[in-house]
Amino acid sequence: MANYKILVVDDEEDLCEILKFNLEVEGYDVDTANSAEEALQMNLTNYNLLLLDVMMGEMNGFKMASLLRKNEKLKHIPIIFLTAKDTEDDKLMGFNIGADDYISKPFSIREVIARVKAVLRRIVDKEDPAILQFKKLYIDPVKKRAFIDNTELPLTKKEFEILSLLLSHPGQVFSREEILSKIWTDEVYVLDRTIDVNITRLRKKIGEYGKRIVTRLGYGYCFETA
Repeated sequence: MANYKILVVDDEEDLCEILKFNLEVEGYDVDTANSAEEALQMNLTNYNLLLLDVMMGEMNGFKMASLLRKNEKLKHIPIIFLTAKDTEDDKLMGFNIGADDYISKPFSIREVIARVKAVLRRIVDKEDPAILQFKKLYIDPVKKRAFIDNTELPLTKKEFEILSLLLSHPGQVFSREEILSKIWTDEVYVLDRTIDVNITRLRKKIGEYGKRIVTRLGYGYCFETA
């Protein structure tokens, strides 16, 4: 999730550099182009998202987006329009072309980053419906990776499996014996205390979400979402 490539297309060079810097701080790989014509000369199949200005030189952003939506190889690339054209008709035109979002200028960098994360998150959900999610906490059961936002969590195999088990059954209480039987399947003899140690470490590693792993005295553990 942290290695998405983004292309910023805007004829304001300073704005391109500001967006590039701040998005790279968030962990994205970012390139820039100062016109639609320049962008169309690039290998756009490399990108997971386009931030596209509407009001540019000879070819505006709407025209470029229309061309992309007609290209079989490029039509699925998400597009966020960046523009000072913020009338209802302009926004409707953008969405009718196939925009995934529309940000009016002037905007804050924090808003752009939040919108980018939201659009990319929808890509994750579409590409792999098996993704487990609670707010900004994500687990990819196939790739065996866990994230908060775009930051991968340094979980051990057992910690990952415990978190996957609890998050895939929100609210369900698992006894220590159940957790042992599901996760420590190959070990001949494991103490119940082993569960507690792993839960303690896991809570610390998932930060603010650690409090969601609740101890039910006498019963076991669950992941609470409410």
